[in-house]
Amino acid sequence: MTHVDKHKFGPWAIVTGASSGIGKEFARQLAASGLNLILAARRLPLLEELGRQLEKEFGVQYLAVGVDLTEDDFLETLAEATRDLDVGLLISNAGAGIPGEFLALEQSALLRIVRLNIIAHLDLAQHFGQRLATRGRGGVILVSAMGAAQGIPYMANDSGTKAYVLSLGEALHVEFQKLGLNVTVLLPGPTDTPVLAEFGFDADTMPIKPMSVEKCVAEGLAALNANRASHITGRMFRIMAALTPRSVMTRMNGKMLAKAVAGKRARAERPSY
Repeated sequence: MTHVDKHKFGPWAIVTGASSGIGKEFARQLAASGLNLILAARRLPLLEELGRQLEKEFGVQYLAVGVDLTEDDFLETLAEATRDLDVGLLISNAGAGIPGEFLALEQSALLRIVRLNIIAHLDLAQHFGQRLATRGRGGVILVSAMGAAQGIPYMANDSGTKAYVLSLGEALHVEFQKLGLNVTVLLPGPTDTPVLAEFGFDADTMPIKPMSVEKCVAEGLAALNANRASHITGRMFRIMAALTPRSVMTRMNGKMLAKAVAGKRARAERPSY
């Protein structure tokens, strides 16, 4: 677990996608540092349950905001809910992916991913960036993905959207630094969350064991403290990214995704008795 400075990054932090996985763990570790939390996601009951747990365990306050970040009015809802709160940290974590052959996917589903993985990050970074600039201290973590540095076959649209997040965050790291703000893009390697199974991966058979969500988030917060522009989680994943040519990484990822997609399709088509 990584401690963050409550004075610089508090008293309130907003975490999108906080109902599960990496977002949920961000909320837990920030609460352990004494930050009050604005928890945002679609599943309001899960946010309320998490908020009550963290309030009881760490004595922090929370505000749960049920919001769909793919909807046009999501920012208006979130801005109104947080208008009177002193937000010192934005964790723009919410994101999704749809593994599959690009031409086989519905355009409406592809556009939904674009709204969630690009437009939502853009809206949040601009709105809360302006508020953070006014106070002259604070930070932003944009959650991208390790594959953002190159295209990923069978997740072509998804990897493209994650590349936008990486580019945006690295540029804002420079622009916001003169405003007294820390900006870090977190690039998680394979992490032990429910998303792995949803994508069709078996954590027990992957060539490198996925890292724990606790370690992933701790590394992200440490990178924020150090004001690193970007950070790939996991030492082995950092070595792999540094030493493997992009073309080779693209083929490797494509082969793994093709196998995962085929396995998921086979399981879905298997008759049940």
